[in-house]
Amino acid sequence: MPNRSFYHEILTEHNLHPMHKHPLPEANVVLDGVNPSCGDEITLQLRLEEGKILEGAFVGEGCAISQASVDIMLDQIIGQDIEFARRRLRLFLRMIQGEADEAEIEELEEASALRDISHMPARVKCAVLGWHTLEEALDKV
Repeated sequence: MPNRSFYHEILTEHNLHPMHKHPLPEANVVLDGVNPSCGDEITLQLRLEEGKILEGAFVGEGCAISQASVDIMLDQIIGQDIEFARRRLRLFLRMIQGEADEAEIEELEEASALRDISHMPARVKCAVLGWHTLEEALDKV
């Protein structure tokens, strides 16, 4: 298991240099997500075709955890089918709730950098904002 500084580096990199933080004019699924407890706001933008997530992006403002988490999430679901995204979403939420085993956590790749967030209750909503927004977006498809 990588050490905490490795996880910190992943989150810092995704926060300072997010690959997916930009408008996506071609999006055909757009949904806002808000965390009123700390002011995080995102607009998740996806381009879906034939059950596959072809492109994804987000715009918004918030803390490092919320912004890094949604960027990591998009890394994992772009190019995948909707069912894969739903499975990854459920697994991520299980990890945040402390219910995932070590093999499942490893499956989450860089998203596992948020594994210890469950020990910081005030930050959980930050970490899950993008994932819950994805869940709502996919439920509308």
